[in-house]
Amino acid sequence: MLQEWLKRVQHLYHSVEWRPVDQPSFYADEQGPKHWPDSRFTHVMKLKQAALGAARRLWADFILFVDSDNMLTNRRVLTDMMAENRTLVAPMLESQVLYSNFWCGMTPQGYYKRTPEYIPIRKWKRQGCFAVPMVHSSFLLDLRRRASQVLAFYPPHPSYPYYLDDIMAFAFSAQQGEVQMYVCNKDHYGYLPLPLKQHQTLEEEVESFTHTLTEALIDFTMEPSQYLHHRPKELGKMGFDEIFLINLRRRSDRRERMLSTLGVLGIDVTLTEAVDGKALNSSQLQAMGIDMLPGYKDPYSDRVLTRGEIGCFLSHYNIWKQVVKQELQQVLVLEDDVRFEPRFRSRLISIMDNVKRVGLHWDLIYIGRKRLQVKEPEYWVKGVSNLVHPDYSYWTLGYVLSLQGAKRLLEAEPLSKMLPVDEFLPIMFNKHPKEEYMQHFEQRDLKAFSVEPLLLFPTHYTGEPGYFSDTETSTIWDDEAVATDWDRDSTKRRRKQDDGEAEDRPGTSLSLSSGRKDEL
Repeated sequence: MLQEWLKRVQHLYHSVEWRPVDQPSFYADEQGPKHWPDSRFTHVMKLKQAALGAARRLWADFILFVDSDNMLTNRRVLTDMMAENRTLVAPMLESQVLYSNFWCGMTPQGYYKRTPEYIPIRKWKRQGCFAVPMVHSSFLLDLRRRASQVLAFYPPHPSYPYYLDDIMAFAFSAQQGEVQMYVCNKDHYGYLPLPLKQHQTLEEEVESFTHTLTEALIDFTMEPSQYLHHRPKELGKMGFDEIFLINLRRRSDRRERMLSTLGVLGIDVTLTEAVDGKALNSSQLQAMGIDMLPGYKDPYSDRVLTRGEIGCFLSHYNIWKQVVKQELQQVLVLEDDVRFEPRFRSRLISIMDNVKRVGLHWDLIYIGRKRLQVKEPEYWVKGVSNLVHPDYSYWTLGYVLSLQGAKRLLEAEPLSKMLPVDEFLPIMFNKHPKEEYMQHFEQRDLKAFSVEPLLLFPTHYTGEPGYFSDTETSTIWDDEAVATDWDRDSTKRRRKQDDGEAEDRPGTSLSLSSGRKDEL
């Protein structure tokens, strides 16, 4: 890949030094592809030292080190780092948890040390360029400065006291040369995957990098290099008869992001045009027999149903009808504003295999939701790992639906007593807290379950930059003249709850134990 790319781009560079080495492809003392014996560290340190030496011989002003699995998504990253006017500076990179490419503390033994300064920097609560004892993975070195001449990866400094490690050896070299390292978080610069454990496989590394790529795609458009032959990943339906992706025609931004993300994940979907509630008028609602559930009020804003919420309900309702019409045995329904958890594909396939193995009778399985009864325990399903009996929940980010489940939802005849679809579903499995709503639906025996930990979350939470709701920002259902922006009105009340949930997402809980390279 690198050779193919170089052939096509080398004319764009002042010079290119290409040193292909086919052997060895492994180290004699390694215990697996993710094991790092001293021989491997020595090899990497020599490579980095060779790069540093080559840059010095070329009289380069700067050298940018970037690990091959890091993704720099900000086109201004070089300009911004050079403008900091530091000898050694790193752009802060993001991951799915608090792990990043810098440390704020180090133990006397050279290990990572958690400090109070780390999280505010990592979460952009404090923004700027900060002096730190360690940066790694991606950083810029100013070779014009005399102080940079003492920096080295290999051989380690004569006084180096720790075990062999490229980033620790380089940090010690900087410390001995009185070169201060800095990390900059004035903007969002890119992503890096979590480091894998020694026992993990290359297949797990592929999944880890794939997830990092899907995270980057939430806010950045990325395509394979035009200078490389690209073979698209083979797409599949993960054992479902159909996978539906709901998307408004006017939201091409979400459509393109989701199709790119699903392509990276190897998931084949059928694009389903959402019903645009803003385009519905009173005559159309009347012709479809739509009426609001008597007495319904939004629990946050005390408002009635919006046109956007009607459009959202009809989008899901149309899929339920299609499932019944085509007699699809099991389908996956996805909305277009979701982010995928690590190993989404393999984890969902495994859960559905377990459901089939134990012969569980089910109608609907949430894979993304907002749990509302957080003080009440949800009970595990016997015989099936990672599946619970859900309580009152919001959101229809994603769910698995059976043919029988679709029939039950349609038989409830919800159009004539409509409320938001994520309020309707808990009624159907008899878990809604308002009895006055449930009494309008006689059959409430939907067999509902939920994946736990969840596999989907929103791309943005209420009040965050980039957040916009097509369902709640519209007009009320029976008066086109009354515009609403309920999200903005209730942001302060809901942001606190949503931020708390984002902190507690499965996969983001953190161990307090110290590690060598991580805030995992």
